[in-house]
Amino acid sequence: MTQRMRLRWHGEQVLAGTQEGAARGLRVAAEYVLGRSRVQVPIDEGTLERSGVASVDEHSLTAAVSYDTVYAVRQHEELSYRHDAGRKAKYLEDPLTESAGTVAEIIAAQVRRSLRG
Repeated sequence: MTQRMRLRWHGEQVLAGTQEGAARGLRVAAEYVLGRSRVQVPIDEGTLERSGVASVDEHSLTAAVSYDTVYAVRQHEELSYRHDAGRKAKYLEDPLTESAGTVAEIIAAQVRRSLRG
């Protein structure tokens, strides 16, 4: 008894879906890190906190979380500054490091989701 099977390869569609899922995952993950960071960013008038943004380059599949004030880097790096309770230097580095596993899970979940659909 011989069985015949037909296999259709949809590689281009799979790659496109993977790219879309990865970009979506990066966007969700970057927003997650931004949210975690915003609760630690030093706050006086809220300008630094409001300047935080998450961005994604879908072509290169890179994401960034940044703060855009003239003093953002100094506030991030200067460990001797005093801050209100819960606010601190390393307000971006620490949340990113602490969230690395969650970030990977978010991206993986979005890629899996894109492959199902």
